[in-house]
Amino acid sequence: MTLLCLDVSNSHTTVGMFEGADLVAHFQVSSHERRTADEWFLLVDGLLATTDADDVSAVSLCCTVPSIQIELRSMAERYFPDLPTSIVGPGVRTGVPIHTDNPREVGADRIVNALAAAELYGGPVIVVDMNGTATIFDLVDEQGRYLGGAIAPGVELSLEALARRGAQLRSVELAAPRGVVGKNTVEAIQSGVVYGFAGQVDGIVQRMVQESGLDPDHVTVVVTGAYPDAVVDACATITTRDPWLTLTGLRLVHERNHG
Repeated sequence: MTLLCLDVSNSHTTVGMFEGADLVAHFQVSSHERRTADEWFLLVDGLLATTDADDVSAVSLCCTVPSIQIELRSMAERYFPDLPTSIVGPGVRTGVPIHTDNPREVGADRIVNALAAAELYGGPVIVVDMNGTATIFDLVDEQGRYLGGAIAPGVELSLEALARRGAQLRSVELAAPRGVVGKNTVEAIQSGVVYGFAGQVDGIVQRMVQESGLDPDHVTVVVTGAYPDAVVDACATITTRDPWLTLTGLRLVHERNHG
């Protein structure tokens, strides 16, 4: 009995396969908006064939790209028509009270992350989701309520923009430089990205804790997504790394909706 989970963001898609509560396989692929429902199935079926997992018995997914969600819904209806399917959105139970001005505009991935963080770590907890395109900060209180957050440009997006718009700059490997003061152009870019984004994470987390009147010693800060280790290593506020947090949240969504 295998639960197929898909976490689709603007740049990456994380595919996970659960047997019970155990994540038995996981993969990361690019999120191509032009990929059809049939192509999505062939991709998923090919990944499944490389594992020892059983046949798919249920599907749970969240998607932040509307055009891709249409194709994934078609894939589920065409190839898994008789299986329990949870597509996070209106009408799907998550058990997460959303305390924002407009709950409907909160991304499905943010709700799923809030659910998993509250379940695994308890509140208060701040989730830092680095997905390449954006770095997303979300705050969940001790009662498991989603209170809101912040969205900043992602590491990957910023590097691409720098290389594209900087006439004398180029793409570089995202690795920790020898020091903050770079001795060449590559190290200077690495320093700016690694320590700049680490400073952004620490600054926003500290401001969220202070504004919410929380005790910094009693707040869990969990980072998830396709985060660069070099950036996270330089962060002072991160307490936990959980790259599969969203997949766990999708498993929990399935359990809440289909037992």
